[in-house]
Amino acid sequence: MKVSTTITVCLTGLMMGCSQNVQRFGSVIGVKEEALEKYKKMHAQPWPEVNAQLKESNIQNYSIYLTQWPDGDYYLFAYFEYVGDDFDADMKKMADNPKIKEWWSHTDPMQIPLSNKKEGQWWKDMEEVYHLD
Repeated sequence: MKVSTTITVCLTGLMMGCSQNVQRFGSVIGVKEEALEKYKKMHAQPWPEVNAQLKESNIQNYSIYLTQWPDGDYYLFAYFEYVGDDFDADMKKMADNPKIKEWWSHTDPMQIPLSNKKEGQWWKDMEEVYHLD
């Protein structure tokens, strides 16, 4: 995934002088209309192992939004923050997790990758053009 922005966060009052590297990611993918209810149901009750792996992979503030474009197609927008030191290693560890592979075996068939995504991507990365600190 392309890193769109890197910022430094300091929790003043809690940890004097600390800094944490935060990388923000936004991405988009299509979703099949006939899969909407199943997709929403799965994400309303995600498997504990999936959430645990996301956290272990240094992902926080992960959200997925659903919208319908005027053409009638449905799209998912995802946002998350990465707070680790080695994004590629953390993503590989997540991708190698058997429970994550199983989760993706259910969710991937519901999704429609965009035709203009980069090779090797499933979700299409988005460029951040504004962030309010």
